[in-house]
Amino acid sequence: MRFNEKELVFLSRQPSERAAELGMKGPKKGDVMKRRLVKLIVNFLFYFRTYEEEPIGALLLEQCRVEREDDLAFSITFLDEAERKYLFECNSREQCVEWMDAIIKASYEFMRKNLVFYRSEIHRLTGK
Repeated sequence: MRFNEKELVFLSRQPSERAAELGMKGPKKGDVMKRRLVKLIVNFLFYFRTYEEEPIGALLLEQCRVEREDDLAFSITFLDEAERKYLFECNSREQCVEWMDAIIKASYEFMRKNLVFYRSEIHRLTGK
């Protein structure tokens, strides 16, 4: 999927739901863990070099799986590209859990499922 670069840069400057400096390893074979400023904004996960204002990349958090790797790490893989795996290293177990939870809840798919569930509950309880 392609995105307008200027719009993504603009979005990356908006207030984030969550932001922290995390270890990040990309999907390429030779990639190594590097410290990155990671910002969750709507359903995008932006990552920056710690000293730069513009993102070096962004992940659209749709059709992805978030999994715990160990106490301090989690990964994001994409359902249509299982080999495209990003690894993130946190500073604490709590931070790891918080990031995983926030990323899972950021997708429109998650919000849509919640909407369907709550609509059916309202219908069940009220008959409307």
